[in-house]
Amino acid sequence: MLAVGIVTEVFGPHGAALPGFALALCADRPGAVATDCGVPLSVAHGLDRLAEADLLLVLPGADFRTPPAPTVLDALRAAHGRGALVAAHCVGTFALAAAGLLDGRRATTHWRFAALLAERHPGVTVEPDALYIDEGDIVTGAGAAAGFDLCLHLLRREHGAALANGIARDIVLPSHRDGGQAQYLAAPVPGNGRDERLGAVLDWARAHLHEPLPVTELARRAMMSKRSFARRFTAATGTTPHAWLRSLRLSRAEELLETTDLPVEEVARRVGYGSAAVLREQFVRRRGVPPRTYRTTFTRTP
Repeated sequence: MLAVGIVTEVFGPHGAALPGFALALCADRPGAVATDCGVPLSVAHGLDRLAEADLLLVLPGADFRTPPAPTVLDALRAAHGRGALVAAHCVGTFALAAAGLLDGRRATTHWRFAALLAERHPGVTVEPDALYIDEGDIVTGAGAAAGFDLCLHLLRREHGAALANGIARDIVLPSHRDGGQAQYLAAPVPGNGRDERLGAVLDWARAHLHEPLPVTELARRAMMSKRSFARRFTAATGTTPHAWLRSLRLSRAEELLETTDLPVEEVARRVGYGSAAVLREQFVRRRGVPPRTYRTTFTRTP
């Protein structure tokens, strides 16, 4: 039920700002389907609807250790073969692996079942720490609430950062987490004074992206040594200060490129890059296209 809720929350009605998605819940046998919370779910469509899907999301289920029926596997292969974007998160990844769609590819799943996925499907390169892995026509995500990260990534990839960030704000989630960020934190942020200081520093950094923001300055504001700050930061966020800042700068640059007509040089300055050339280098490396191409693709006007 959590997975169904995640998908409908992200791709459901959000007003005129969101492109119109037609959601269809499908099963190999339409009708009442038992769920993990005991509430039956009425599924109206069979596998024939998969032939019309542009995006196919395979949801996790309790019986993932048993391969899906051959008709399901055939439908998954057919959808992928005709060019549909296929994605799965949590143990839904097992169905894609069973269909052979992940052979020779990288994939992720819930960290608890990553070893099982690798054991059953040795042709798949399983990365147990990733939040999501984008292989172009196939995208896989980590477990449970990381389904939000997968869905928001798909929205961001196809429709731009401004729209994805707006949906994230509506459902009160972080606007963007990199796929390489750790899905499981052994030491999540506890409510103590030190981490309150860390949170305050992160808020300050978000408001000062136009500045250089070296780790030494962030550590000083957190009243920690540079080494202690870096260790505490990674334990709390699952990534390094440098990677966190880079992701934040690029995400903000995407929004400015989409929603303003600021010159690329000014966008670079506002997100803390010394020149348009540095922004372009980072954009091409991390987003695959230069800033001007991104702006042309995702610019949104009233």
